[in-house]
Amino acid sequence: MTDRASFRAALTLPVLVGALGYFVDIFDLLLFPIIKTPSLHALGIPVAQQLEVGARLLNWQMNGLLLGGILWGVLGDKRGRRSVLFGSIALYSLANLANAFVHGIPAYTACRFLAGLGLAGELGAAITLVSEALPKEARGYGSSIVAGVGICGAVVGGVLGKLFATHWPGSGWTYAYLTGGILGLLLLGLRMGLKESHLFEEVRDRSVQRGNFLSLFTSMDRFGRFLRCVMVGLPIWFVVGILVVNAESFAPALGVRGPVENGMAVAWCYAGGALGDVLAGAVSQAFRSRRKAIAVYLGMAAVCIAAFLLQRGFSAGAFYGLCAMLGFSFGYWALLVTVASEQFGTNLRATVTTTVPNFIRGALTPMALGFLFLKGHFGLLGSAAAVGGIVLLLAAYSVAHMEESFDRDLDFLEVEQEG
Repeated sequence: MTDRASFRAALTLPVLVGALGYFVDIFDLLLFPIIKTPSLHALGIPVAQQLEVGARLLNWQMNGLLLGGILWGVLGDKRGRRSVLFGSIALYSLANLANAFVHGIPAYTACRFLAGLGLAGELGAAITLVSEALPKEARGYGSSIVAGVGICGAVVGGVLGKLFATHWPGSGWTYAYLTGGILGLLLLGLRMGLKESHLFEEVRDRSVQRGNFLSLFTSMDRFGRFLRCVMVGLPIWFVVGILVVNAESFAPALGVRGPVENGMAVAWCYAGGALGDVLAGAVSQAFRSRRKAIAVYLGMAAVCIAAFLLQRGFSAGAFYGLCAMLGFSFGYWALLVTVASEQFGTNLRATVTTTVPNFIRGALTPMALGFLFLKGHFGLLGSAAAVGGIVLLLAAYSVAHMEESFDRDLDFLEVEQEG
């Protein structure tokens, strides 16, 4: 199959639905940090307490993502990929609609947890279905389309969040949550035409254990494959969760000329990420290798992180441009999730593909703790360099020892003895 034919083969309903689902996923994940401050202000939280309360809300959302990654992944292998795509977006949509009407922090916390729980199933289930629905020659293009459209959700979330906060200072945050909920419900309607994965249908009635999350830890081979997939993605959330989200803190230390806003830095970063993700599939097709494509992106990430931390006296515009370059360098995100789906058999594929991205997101917590601890010893830039260097080394080691899966036929099972 030629590259042009492979790309056309990727233009299917599962790919479109997966792309829009990931759009909603990233829209929410980046919308919350942008509207966090105005929402807490509207709820009467004193400025001195907003940092602590906001961090607690984000932690609850991340807890929902971690737990949901396991729950939806297991459900995807036991009940089917289609059931996850319906249930996850329904839960997320209802949680966001409810979030628009909260009057206190306990209700806000519950809504963020439920939204995280719902969002956890989006990317993994979509990539699993796309990987199993497409011919192997088109899987790279399918993942690129999903991610390229999806990451645009961050840009739209950033623009809408700023627009709502500017024009409706007291109530704009409620409109933002309503928008997210309505988008989710519209997507739920679009998913009615989806069919279940034929590979899952073939194993549904077979006497093989499906969706056993603990089996990832009962075999060194499976655990090694799983851990490598997680470690390869660590630089992505280091860039997003430590460097770019804290742009307002890094800018003065780097001597940036002019005001810098976290929301704009995030939007520029994800704009670059959208372009990087679109091209990642083509790079893997050109190399006929997932590992080589990811290695190229990791190399770019190392250069861009070094440039970010070593720059001095940039204008605000040039700083945002560097954020876009950082975003482009982590454009292997969806390609990595595709690799995770290709590494495991049909009876464990959804479990792994759904848990891997959420474990990577959850790894932001120890990275952030390490960053804050080292900050007291090495300063802001030194601690960022230390944590960034560690995660890049772990990612490089993992991709070097990862099995190539570009041409792998996905019609296989994890049949090792459990336990």
